[in-house]
Amino acid sequence: MPSKFLKVLSPLVRVMPEVKAPEREVSFREKIVWTLVVLIIFLVMSHMPLYGVDKNVGTDYLWAMRVILASTRGTLMELGIGPIVTAGLVMQLLSGSKIIDVDFSDPDDRALFTGGQKVLAMLMTAFQAIAYIMGNAYGPLTPDRQVLVFLQLFAAGVVVILMDELVQKGWGLGSGVSLFIMTNVAGRVMWNSLNMLQLEDAAPEGYAGTGGTRLPKGIIAAMVVNLLRWFGIGTDAGPAVDAAWLVFRNGYDPSIFALAVTMGIFFSVLWMESVRVEVPLQYAKYRGMRARYPIKLLYTSNIPVILAQALYANILFFGQIIYTNWNPEGNNPILNLIGTFSQQEGSTRMIAESGLARYITPPQGLIVFTQPDGVLHVIIYALLMIILCWGFSVIWVDISGIAPRDVARQLLGSGYIVPGFRRSERVLERLLDRYIPVVAGLGGFLIGILAAVADILGALASGTGILLMVSIIKQYYETIAKEQLAEMGGEGVAGLLGIL
Repeated sequence: MPSKFLKVLSPLVRVMPEVKAPEREVSFREKIVWTLVVLIIFLVMSHMPLYGVDKNVGTDYLWAMRVILASTRGTLMELGIGPIVTAGLVMQLLSGSKIIDVDFSDPDDRALFTGGQKVLAMLMTAFQAIAYIMGNAYGPLTPDRQVLVFLQLFAAGVVVILMDELVQKGWGLGSGVSLFIMTNVAGRVMWNSLNMLQLEDAAPEGYAGTGGTRLPKGIIAAMVVNLLRWFGIGTDAGPAVDAAWLVFRNGYDPSIFALAVTMGIFFSVLWMESVRVEVPLQYAKYRGMRARYPIKLLYTSNIPVILAQALYANILFFGQIIYTNWNPEGNNPILNLIGTFSQQEGSTRMIAESGLARYITPPQGLIVFTQPDGVLHVIIYALLMIILCWGFSVIWVDISGIAPRDVARQLLGSGYIVPGFRRSERVLERLLDRYIPVVAGLGGFLIGILAAVADILGALASGTGILLMVSIIKQYYETIAKEQLAEMGGEGVAGLLGIL
């Protein structure tokens, strides 16, 4: 029986724009085409400026989370995937805390829950767009400009929601949210590696008088240019600097250390993705056909990190709006607990100075330890990230159709049994219950540790962003392999692939 909350949303679910699930088998080639179309639309929106605003005026409320939210300042993708992930976060918290009662084993309940999440995503798009405008994110706007900006942000948000739905319903590969995050992070990594259009903020000590000595900001570009200068090529721009300078640079620009951290995260995620517990299976129709059901260490994948970062982003976003509109002098002790901020000189960014917002702002690399409260910042940030990832991972198992009862039903429905056990859903569920909750919790705990360490050490884009990018790339690799295998396989292979 659906909860009252879902019943209230059900009339809105019926009138929501919807992407119909395919009524036929969509070929692998067609899925690739639709995925590329969605990606191209996302990239176009990420570079199409909002009409009627100046991105260099006002306050950039999302600057600390733009990589994770796949958003770009002053464009149609200003809000990015924030409303979608926030809606998922809210629905997960309501379901996990039993505020709303949903029977996820009932297809109708699950469909209503998914539809309610889409309704909430659209409401969040409208709410965040209004908050952005009322918070003077682009400075004071006339009423007609406010309406114009709202319509652009809301329309773009609806398009993003529908593109995510299109990909998830089987027209494309993976999910739209993962695709957008991967693209945004990969683009930032390439920019921080190869950026030759901007010079580093400060030259090394001893070279201060030779302004032309400054190297490109991109670390790989800087290493190549510096190497050429050692051989006397390009010395008109200044002599080569000591290679040790590039290891850490000034603490802000991309460095060799950041590049090493990026590679460390890359291989750590690949290793964690490979760790699994395998349950032996046997196809009931053909006793000789055997397979294994893998319960991965990262059973809930990157979902816990995305939800944790979405929670952080919303606290920072609304914390800044509350501070600038109702507590600009920092005189309210209760609002100060949320956070106090200061405008960064020569920038649209606001930096959290105290309160909860201060300690959930991702550390910008080892430079955090030079700050007065750097150690406390690192400890609180890491503890919150680990606890949230563990909690979201445990809750996500129940609401996403990957709980022991769901897997047991899918395995039996696909014609598979576990050798030595009766063909009973309850027996199989009891067996899987020994592994799935424990592995999911442990995986969420470890991914939280890795995400916290990655953010603290710093990376070429964002520590958490790199973690998500590698995980998503690995998922796409596995998805593509499964799609190709399903096209070549028979009934048993297709049935097993449907639950992996």
